Amino acid sequence: MEVPRRPQPSTFTLALPKPASSALSPLGALQKVAMKKPMTEKLQEKDGSTEENQCEEETFSTAEESDVSVFVEAPAETSEPVDSNASAVDSKLSSQDSFSEESSISEERLAQEAEEAKKKSEEEEAAAKERAAQRQLLAIEELVQSERNYLRLLQVSTVTIRSNLQKLQPPLANLDSMFLYIEEVINVSSRLLSLLDQKHVRPGDPLFLETLCDSFLSLSSDIEAAYKEYLANYNHITVVENSYKQKEGLWNEVVRVIKASAPEVNATSLSFFLVMPVQRIARYPLLLQTIQKHTDRAHPAYALLEQTAHTSVALNCRINEYKRFREVADKYKKTETLTIKDKINRFNSHSIAKKTARLSQQIKHETGIAPKLVDEEFDALEGFFYVLEHGILELLENVETYLHHLQGFLACKTEEFDFDMDGEKAPICYKEITTALRQWILPTFEKRMRTLIHKPLCALRDLLVGPRNLIRKRLDKLLDYEVIEAKSNLSYEEQAVANTYRTINTLLLNELPQFNGVALQMIWSMLGTFSCLHKDLASDMEQLFQSFAQQLPHSSLGPGAFWEWADSAVLEGARRLETLCRSVEETLYAPAVQPLSPSSQHRLKQLTDKHGSGKIYQVIGTVVGSRDLDLNLAKGELVALISETDTRGDKRRWLVDAGGRRGYAPSSKLIRYHQPTEYPPPSPHPTLPEGVTGIRRHSYSPESRPVTVRSQPCFQVLAAYDFTARGNHEVSVGAGEPVRVLEPHDKRGNPEWSLVESRRCELLPLTGTSFIF
Repeated sequence: MEVPRRPQPSTFTLALPKPASSALSPLGALQKVAMKKPMTEKLQEKDGSTEENQCEEETFSTAEESDVSVFVEAPAETSEPVDSNASAVDSKLSSQDSFSEESSISEERLAQEAEEAKKKSEEEEAAAKERAAQRQLLAIEELVQSERNYLRLLQVSTVTIRSNLQKLQPPLANLDSMFLYIEEVINVSSRLLSLLDQKHVRPGDPLFLETLCDSFLSLSSDIEAAYKEYLANYNHITVVENSYKQKEGLWNEVVRVIKASAPEVNATSLSFFLVMPVQRIARYPLLLQTIQKHTDRAHPAYALLEQTAHTSVALNCRINEYKRFREVADKYKKTETLTIKDKINRFNSHSIAKKTARLSQQIKHETGIAPKLVDEEFDALEGFFYVLEHGILELLENVETYLHHLQGFLACKTEEFDFDMDGEKAPICYKEITTALRQWILPTFEKRMRTLIHKPLCALRDLLVGPRNLIRKRLDKLLDYEVIEAKSNLSYEEQAVANTYRTINTLLLNELPQFNGVALQMIWSMLGTFSCLHKDLASDMEQLFQSFAQQLPHSSLGPGAFWEWADSAVLEGARRLETLCRSVEETLYAPAVQPLSPSSQHRLKQLTDKHGSGKIYQVIGTVVGSRDLDLNLAKGELVALISETDTRGDKRRWLVDAGGRRGYAPSSKLIRYHQPTEYPPPSPHPTLPEGVTGIRRHSYSPESRPVTVRSQPCFQVLAAYDFTARGNHEVSVGAGEPVRVLEPHDKRGNPEWSLVESRRCELLPLTGTSFIF
């Protein structure tokens, strides 16, 4: 029977009842695999509508045929196309129904798997956050706990170990310099821990991280200041410790003290403790970056933590740069004391070439061939430094002169002399006042002067050496830098030269203004201290004098009368002092005569007979000949003058006769010899008894008859005024000049003329009335 054919809409699905025993056809299975998800959802939506129209479905003649036979066993020849189309529709509907059912099952399974995966992902994410939080907490606890242990070990080294090492005998040299600046490091570490403890929050508290970052940032400048000085001085620590290690017995004693002071640490050297600040400052960035790594970006303190980590890195960079500057400064600011041999040994081809290049560059600057690099800022700093240096040295010289005069005043103990004025009040008051001044007031003033002014000035003078050497070294490096500045490609050595110049220049530009400011401030402070010391001295002296004011004479006079009396007293004292000084000077300038030995008397007689008494000279100092024809003469030896010049006309070398030997001797070592007299020194106002007569020595009378004269022994007088000789038989003398009177009259017995002996000439008759007898 032929069934009319009708078209099937693409969206229409015909659902046929499926036998329970029927299995899924291979074609349906194949279609299930190839079918997409949108078609499955579409079939599920229309499944309900097909079931409602089930009663309208047609019944085919091939009922209860299996789906497998329909799709697998197709007839070879089909005479009726309607049967084949119906079979195809039936198989298609069966496969769609099976696919819809399987798709629903797979969707549920996929949804369940997705939910499980989401749940698992959330669990893993929560576990990762938990692990990160745990690691963050461990890193924070490590930072805090390691800081506490670090502080404890530093305190052990500076308190316990240092105090025990100071008890060693003999004392360790430079022990205190090893612990220089460590107190500042301990201080800043304890302040950091105290800031954390003040907040009363634990490391597990979310606010603890913010507190840690705020504390570190607030102390960053102090941390940098403390650690940079300690790290710059650390090389000195290693040098001192190595000097201890060179002495085996001393080092064993140091190790014993360290182990006994800190047995729980098991340290065997001081560097075990003193290297901790060097390691600690480098660990801050690592610990903070570890905390940042395990901190969620959504954390409220994450931005602050990031800033803290960057600050710690920048802090280490600045400390390293400062340490590099200090190493360059220490290298070039030291002053070496080299011998000529050491300087010669340092000469080599490299040093000669370098110095030649510098000299050449200097000549180019002076001649204008090459321009000179000008740094106005540095030139101003350099000029001000040299002004300060001149002022400091001048002030130090004046203070030392002042202290020297003060020492001379204290050394003059006038109060210990007895003035034979025991009954007068003025000398007693004077003794008490001078005793108080010399024993209490002035020594105290001198001690304060040395402590507050002289020692700081000496220290400041020593500090000038470093900047001065750096300024000079900068000039040398500037000349080297100018030579290589124009080059485009620099070698390794040339780059090192350029870096050295930039480092020294930067160091001076940064440090020299601070040095100049501190030095100027110290000068003003010391000048103020000098004024205060003198003010205190005047106050003490005024208080001392007021206690004796009523006991001193003229204390009741008014100011005008008192100063008038003081002026007259001072002038009178000056006149007396001048008179005393003049009399002492006259006594000292009197010709001194020493007795001669028998051999010297014999030589004197020979020289006198040969050359005359006016040519005899005495050697006042040992003469050692240095040229040909020079004589070797002993002190006190007598010689006779032959010529006052040598063959070349040099008046500094005299030709003399030493009693058989003739040669040259320096004129500065010869003095005219005065033969002693056998008469005792008479009174300056001699009197001759009447009736005493005698023969005048060296007198001449044509009649050869005795002449009665007044004769007296030789004595010394002073010229009252100047007298100029008018001939060869007279001698010139000056006012106050001492002369020895040989005869108080001339050849004819005239007492107005005297025969005298002067120091400036030989025995000559002197005429005139220019003497006081």
